[in-house]
Amino acid sequence: MGTVVSASKRKGGGKKKMLFMSIFTWEPEKMDEAVKRRATEKIPEGYKMIGEWTDLGSNRAFRLFEVADPKVILQVNFAWNDLGNVELVPVMETEEALKLLPKG
Repeated sequence: MGTVVSASKRKGGGKKKMLFMSIFTWEPEKMDEAVKRRATEKIPEGYKMIGEWTDLGSNRAFRLFEVADPKVILQVNFAWNDLGNVELVPVMETEEALKLLPKG
């Protein structure tokens, strides 16, 4: 996978940014349309794509992205609803999560 920039290095002014993993599963018969749409997709301001991967054995794509405003997530995901299903998972780097978890 690609390099993930730690949250401390991603900080900027304004709202706190959060990481999300988006899993898009398209209908197999809509693959051509999904490929065309991805090739011409315009990513809005406020949506920083960190990485994108395609499942080589299925009809899925994964995106790791960062946003401060959840409205941007709705804007991006809504554009794909007619071609399949979008799952959205808030994520955190394991190193950061371990610092927050109780030590046993």
